[in-house]
Amino acid sequence: MTDDTSSTDGAQLAKHFGIRSVGFLVMAGLIFWFRPLFHWLFYRVAYSPFMLVTVGGAMLALTILWFAPPLSDDMAVAVEKKARIFGYAFVGLILIGGVLGAAGGMYEQRTLADQTMEDSYQVEDFPEVNEENARIAPRGVSDTQAQASVSYRQYELGASDIARMEDGSLAWTYPIQPDPFRVQLTGHQQGVLMYDMTAMEDRELQAIDDHQFETGEGMLFQRGTGGFTNWNLVTGDYWAQYNDDPVEFTHDGTPYMYYPKSGHEWHLTPVPHTTPTWDGGALVHPDGTIEHLTPEEAQDHEILEGQRLYPLDVTESQMDSLGYRNGIVNQLPGVGGFEGVVEVADIPSDAGNSQPFVIDLEDEEMSYVMAMEPHGDDTSGLDEVWFTNAETGEMQYYASENETLTGPSNALGIARGADTRTDWGADGDARMLEPVPMIVDGDLWWHMKVTTVDQTDVVRNVFVNADTDEAVEIHDTEAVYEFIEGEDLDDLDEAEEVDTEEAPEDDSVAYYIIIEDGNGNEVDRIPVDEGQETSIVSDEDEQE
Repeated sequence: MTDDTSSTDGAQLAKHFGIRSVGFLVMAGLIFWFRPLFHWLFYRVAYSPFMLVTVGGAMLALTILWFAPPLSDDMAVAVEKKARIFGYAFVGLILIGGVLGAAGGMYEQRTLADQTMEDSYQVEDFPEVNEENARIAPRGVSDTQAQASVSYRQYELGASDIARMEDGSLAWTYPIQPDPFRVQLTGHQQGVLMYDMTAMEDRELQAIDDHQFETGEGMLFQRGTGGFTNWNLVTGDYWAQYNDDPVEFTHDGTPYMYYPKSGHEWHLTPVPHTTPTWDGGALVHPDGTIEHLTPEEAQDHEILEGQRLYPLDVTESQMDSLGYRNGIVNQLPGVGGFEGVVEVADIPSDAGNSQPFVIDLEDEEMSYVMAMEPHGDDTSGLDEVWFTNAETGEMQYYASENETLTGPSNALGIARGADTRTDWGADGDARMLEPVPMIVDGDLWWHMKVTTVDQTDVVRNVFVNADTDEAVEIHDTEAVYEFIEGEDLDDLDEAEEVDTEEAPEDDSVAYYIIIEDGNGNEVDRIPVDEGQETSIVSDEDEQE
């Protein structure tokens, strides 16, 4: 009797395990087939201490409970018991993961800061810029003009980014991708469009729209390289991230796309944590070939010569970590001394760009530039300026030491305050956009662009000296390059120095109303806040 019972129990357990194994394999197969949809989750489980403990632990617990024998002959009771066990386990995993994740997060910043400082070097002078490749046309104007210059019935221009044209100039580039939804299911990316950013007028527009991409931007699911799934990218290299927009460019007349790849590496001491790394890139050919390249292979690749290869998101993480370079305790509120703590300088939300800035240095070396200011709400002067080689990831930085330098936000305020003729309000006459750093005769200047309200044209360029707050307005492309090359301001017909004053402490000030007497002398200056309604009433109006 006992033998029969044991035999029956063994058969039931074998049947239970067999059925559960089939179910598990079917589920695993479906997850593997649709793995690009779950890439964001599995990657974080693999490289986040918190997600590894909580989600990874929960997956393991569910797997064990799935294969475990029923805890009761009553199915409902058995399910309830297993659910209760899982609930207790999950709460414990969250508590453990929360503690580990908090500690790991701080050590991630500390380790990354140490790595950044070890891999960088300080320079005494600002690096020389490429005097032939200034960023003169902002993204908004390029987007508006590019969209008005092409007519595609079943295609649209994707998000713009910065790449190098074959003649060496920097350009705003766009994928020509299928649209609307039904075309996205069956259509193909038709090439790339490139719009020169290095001039105000007569800018070169190149539409390379006769090359059909077998896999590309705007193409849905397994046909695409972009969007939510990045299907073809992650199936080629699953344990990498593709957080940057693609770099669209041409080589020998053929369009290509390059996706920088970022990854993570584990550090087990003093507590388990990870830090971001550059894992190379994916080069997409029109015929659907995707080359997954190591950093060294990307740098040596003929097609990628002169393009930016290093991930922007890794650069941002490295700069964000610098507040921890003198230790974790040093930057803790209440107990830290905040010695040498810097943070990324603020850029107004309406400025049209954000850090890192992309500029071209001498010898056509693209660089990511980050302006850093001292920690604190009341400090906005520049402390350090960091330059990251966009091809190699090599970093150098300039420290202002005791020198007071104006940051990009204050430079915008100075430029707006200097131009009293323009209404800079929300419904004003023009927009001041894209402060980017420019080195002129060894000095740091903030280079800004004034555009029409609808961003259909560039009206003028404005430079503000970060050391002296001197402001210069320039009205054509030739004069911009003459100024960058160091020409005397008095010799430039289309440039003029304008009076400046300290930028307002209150960032809400949008512009000033200037009151002048009959001789044109200023007698009063009235600040106007963002969004504030204004009206001017004459004495005659009051009498009426």
